[in-house]
Amino acid sequence: MYYYIKGILAAKGENYIVVDASGVGYMIYTPLSDIEKAPQEGREITVYTYLNVREDAMELYGFITEEEKEMFLMLISVSGVGPKAGLAILSIASPKQIAAAIITGDTKTLTKAQGVGPKAAKRILLELKDKIDETDLGIDGDEGVVLDTPVSTPLMDSKAEAMSALVVLGYSANEAKNVLTKLDDSLSTEELIRKALAQLM
Repeated sequence: MYYYIKGILAAKGENYIVVDASGVGYMIYTPLSDIEKAPQEGREITVYTYLNVREDAMELYGFITEEEKEMFLMLISVSGVGPKAGLAILSIASPKQIAAAIITGDTKTLTKAQGVGPKAAKRILLELKDKIDETDLGIDGDEGVVLDTPVSTPLMDSKAEAMSALVVLGYSANEAKNVLTKLDDSLSTEELIRKALAQLM
């Protein structure tokens, strides 16, 4: 119903902000990271929103970037993961970090979020692993990469898969290649991605 709301930031709460748009104050539940990044009260803000309709309430959830909103929508598409859990995950990790956790099977990152247990984390990994490649997580499509470009050191199959995953997460082919060529060829794809991300981040 509401794609975004643009107005004046009227107030900040523990887990929400209030945006005054044309004289109407919208209470919008927001990730803690976005509350910290939001401008000072009295300044203009644009919040990309999702309206959650329940039998007993209507709640607005909002994000400073469209990338965060897209990841939120992916998270709540998982059975048993509601808006509050989605918001909690985005409060402790960026969309790229969440995508990396899903690709590498990292449940520990997801369970750091309040209200997200091991079972929910495993469902997220299971249901979203195949969807990450299909979703634009804010990666600029103009930064096209040819993965089979000859390089001085040929990448093994596991490294080629890791490189593809890193490119999906928004890193350039050169960044991914430079890190991966320094890692052990015997490592699995998931181990390569974890070690590469540790250096790239």
